[in-house]
Amino acid sequence: MRLRLRNTGDVVDEYRFEAVGPVSPWTRVEPQMLRLYPGTTGTVDLTFAPPRTPDATAGPNPYAVRITPTEHPEATTVPEGNLTITPFTEVRAELVPPTVKGRFRGRPKLAIDNIGNTKLTASISGNDHGDQLAYDIYPSNVQIEPGRAAFVKTTLKPRKIIWFGPKEQRPYTLSVLRSGANPHPVEGTYLQRGFLPRWLATFFGIFFALAITFAMLWIAYKPQVGTGARPKPVEAGNALTPTPSASAAPVIPAAPSVTSAPPAADSGAAAGGSGSGGGGGAKATVTAKPKADTAATAVKRLAKSDPGGRHVCYRAFVFGVGWQKPVCDGTIGGTVGQGKQVTALNIAVYNVEGSAGTAMVHNPQSTNGQGSWLPKWTAVIADRKDNYVGSTAKDAPYMVTFVWNVGSGQLCNSVKQVEQDWSSQVCNGARPGLNTAGNFNNNHWIEAIKLTV
Repeated sequence: MRLRLRNTGDVVDEYRFEAVGPVSPWTRVEPQMLRLYPGTTGTVDLTFAPPRTPDATAGPNPYAVRITPTEHPEATTVPEGNLTITPFTEVRAELVPPTVKGRFRGRPKLAIDNIGNTKLTASISGNDHGDQLAYDIYPSNVQIEPGRAAFVKTTLKPRKIIWFGPKEQRPYTLSVLRSGANPHPVEGTYLQRGFLPRWLATFFGIFFALAITFAMLWIAYKPQVGTGARPKPVEAGNALTPTPSASAAPVIPAAPSVTSAPPAADSGAAAGGSGSGGGGGAKATVTAKPKADTAATAVKRLAKSDPGGRHVCYRAFVFGVGWQKPVCDGTIGGTVGQGKQVTALNIAVYNVEGSAGTAMVHNPQSTNGQGSWLPKWTAVIADRKDNYVGSTAKDAPYMVTFVWNVGSGQLCNSVKQVEQDWSSQVCNGARPGLNTAGNFNNNHWIEAIKLTV
């Protein structure tokens, strides 16, 4: 665009030109200064170069140029105009994770980013070769503002269950369908496992074969029973019928007394240790299942070795991995560079008068680009006890921001969010002060964290 300027004054003046308004970052004014004699006219050129990003909103965009005279700065004027930016559409989609495993179902998520400059309206459908999977997609239709993203939950159900045998790969495709445009396909793999492992089927086969063989041998076996007794010859003088013996009837043993006191709990061990014929006094041993190593057990170990110090221990629940081992005092909890989300944190503190916390989690229905806060804070959990924030459920939303506080001293954090570098360390005072780890961007989940007190 060309701007024409006329000096209607009576002195030589110099004019400065400056682009203002929302499109000023994309506007170049040449020349930026112009010197005019009285009654003369000059021109400057304005060049607009909007980027191919969601920031360049499609449609009319106002612009203006501020003209400031050097001799009479009070006579500044600002001519205005409209720049119409044409729309463009660009979509990026990916599966999280690209490969899911399961026996009866798989639950991947489809992340759709609108990196165009107009609102995106699309529907999502699934298909595969051989029609081996059924698809449950929610929501099946999305509307995404420029520069925003949406997550679509998908449940894959195999139409045929594998009872025995090795796992099988079932490739599938989720397509993002837009009006008047070619579908945008996203490919993934569902790894279907057998209902029973292969080794278990082999074990049952061998067991039944051995059982049948044993039964057949038991039925076929007939022991040979013989006797070495010989008949005694009868003497002539003893041919009379003998008189039955009075002791021929069997003797019935006396019943035990029901009024006798029961033996003491350790009488069996005492009997086994004295007298002949003892059983050796052996006792059955029952092994209890070891308790899980939580943040509280870790901080108790630190408190025992350093009773005068201040400590915090924590562990992360990582999507697809589960609870990690607890770490303490600024050690990395979670994963780095793997893009895996943290959905819950377990923390425990020592010598800081307890802790409390809450979190902002991903909200697929967000309209402002931010997540949603959990309904309430945890209660203030005393020193050396476990404090849990978030959820370990299969479909739990991942953490976007973690907020916590302690009763005394100060607390610090450094957080690693997906597609971002480690944040610098942030420290705050004790309650009612709060310490916030992460920003509120709905698409930047926490993948690793470091805490200190």
